[in-house]
Amino acid sequence: MPSPAGAHDSSGPVAGLRALVVDDERPLAELVGSYLERDGFEVTLAGDGAEAVALARSADPDVVVLDLGLPGLDGVEVCRRIRAHSDAYVVMLTARTDEVDTLIGLSVGADDYVTKPFSPRELVARIQAMLRRPRTPATVADGPREPAARAVGELSIDEAGREVTVGGEAVALTRTEFDVLAALSRDPGVVLSRARLIEAVWGPNWVGDDHMVDVHIAHLRRKLGDDAARGRYVRTVRGVGYRMGTGG
Repeated sequence: MPSPAGAHDSSGPVAGLRALVVDDERPLAELVGSYLERDGFEVTLAGDGAEAVALARSADPDVVVLDLGLPGLDGVEVCRRIRAHSDAYVVMLTARTDEVDTLIGLSVGADDYVTKPFSPRELVARIQAMLRRPRTPATVADGPREPAARAVGELSIDEAGREVTVGGEAVALTRTEFDVLAALSRDPGVVLSRARLIEAVWGPNWVGDDHMVDVHIAHLRRKLGDDAARGRYVRTVRGVGYRMGTGG
């Protein structure tokens, strides 16, 4: 696949990573794929939902760029099926600007979304930002810091092992859901605004709808058996943001 003229000068290639691009508009899928290939991705293209689900299993991508309005299986159902076996980052593409479509897509495990028409450069930059997120705790001068799991009532968050349990039972979170929960738990007495959570999880250069944070919080609560009214684990501080609850 040829690289487009004038493709972006990124902060560095990500050789060795795999991307699955799913869109029934073949020219658009090829354009996105060419930008990703320029950045070192091994790219696989799919034109419909059923093919995407099959390729997500066989190609084992690190990131999936997924059109919401696919024929047959739509992007929401494809994302749901991919999430059953993969923790790949999922970026939804949507031509529909109403918020409901966006929120539905994120509620089944999408990490980000981009509204058409979009800049392939921006899309790749956002994918790069997701892939640069640290996957282990920060290091200190005397070597890696591996703190014990943090506990909030029956909730246990092992950031080093990227594991979450409630009452001893493992909870399956997407990468982004885990990162949001980990960010809140690092300083449980501090309220984090949407902007601070976005900076901690998506990075300081992320551009998009900050209400995406609310969707991930709602999905976290559902998986943790929590609710907004009680806020045992994730508490809403109205007009400010979110903080960890007390577990009670």
